[in-house]
Amino acid sequence: MATEQNKKHKWSLKQWLGGDMLLSPFLQRQLGLFLLIAALIIVYVSNRYAFQQEQVKIENLRSDLLDVKNEALARSSELMEKSRESNIQKFIVSQGSELKTSTNAPVVIKK
Repeated sequence: MATEQNKKHKWSLKQWLGGDMLLSPFLQRQLGLFLLIAALIIVYVSNRYAFQQEQVKIENLRSDLLDVKNEALARSSELMEKSRESNIQKFIVSQGSELKTSTNAPVVIKK
């Protein structure tokens, strides 16, 4: 019975704070498991941090893409407005050129 009581040793606060519990046979046998758990926790935290960084990068790229699309749409509409026939005629008249729109239909030349 004396050996059973020694195995069921209750730890005092002084022993916990002093680190005596690290010398117990149970903890020494399970040291590999504790190291594995600590390594997995570190990998989990670093993986989550990397994932969050990728999410921030993706959101920034989506925002940039939307800005570029809007700018391309604005440039396209400006080009469409400036290349309309009526605007080109107004520009030619304002420059004082004698060019005029042809009244004859285009002719296809065949060989």
